[in-house]
Amino acid sequence: MSTRKEIVSGFYDQYDEDGRLGRTRHGQLEYRTTMTYIHRYAAKGSKVLEVGAGTGRYSIALAKEGMDVTAVELAESNLAVLRENSRGMENIASYQGDATDLGRFAGDTFDVTLSLGPMYHLFEAEDVDRAIDEAVRVTKPGGAIFFAFISVFAIMYANYFYGNWAAGQKENFTADHRVRHFKEQLFTGYDVTEFEGLFQQKPVDWLATTGVDGLLEPIEKRPDFFLSDEELKALAEWYLAFSEKRELLGNTNHLLYICRKR
Repeated sequence: MSTRKEIVSGFYDQYDEDGRLGRTRHGQLEYRTTMTYIHRYAAKGSKVLEVGAGTGRYSIALAKEGMDVTAVELAESNLAVLRENSRGMENIASYQGDATDLGRFAGDTFDVTLSLGPMYHLFEAEDVDRAIDEAVRVTKPGGAIFFAFISVFAIMYANYFYGNWAAGQKENFTADHRVRHFKEQLFTGYDVTEFEGLFQQKPVDWLATTGVDGLLEPIEKRPDFFLSDEELKALAEWYLAFSEKRELLGNTNHLLYICRKR
């Protein structure tokens, strides 16, 4: 049986994660929206931890803005790209590590903690709980914590209208339509209220649950899809006005749960 780390690392060893947020319109919208929310809680001089930093698209951008950034990444192939892309930058430190164990960091250390990838790849309830607890532990009281997650319904809409709906339904739902989580999925999705429920007993106060890329991913696969740079700018501004609307959250592929440590 492969471990979670082996499954996740095997995927990123052959996937161009470094280009993900730039090569598609939905990736570009995700980046713009996420950065807008980060800037509401982090500014020059903030001490920021990014857990599951990938190749460092966010970490490096925030370091260039003058923040003191620490990046942790599970997949060694991603970490190698992050280190190459941040070579010579003195205000970013990077480590190989898992979201479920941030023991190298003392509690109450960071102004803002970003967990923008780990929850996609955590399947056991104990691991999910530990990742949340660790992110909360290392954040200063009053600091903001971001957890990215994926809508299980958006997974279905984006990936299973190609003659494979029944297979997707079997993979992501039980026979009585409960959401399934297991490591061979690679990416696991949540019902929005299910994800929010993970924080009910945590020492945090909810700030926002927001989508970051809307309906773009499934729509972008249409052969007649076209969105110019000017139209993308207009869409990004418009989307921010509605990205937290409850009736839209299940349709967006990537979401953020944002909270403040008590």
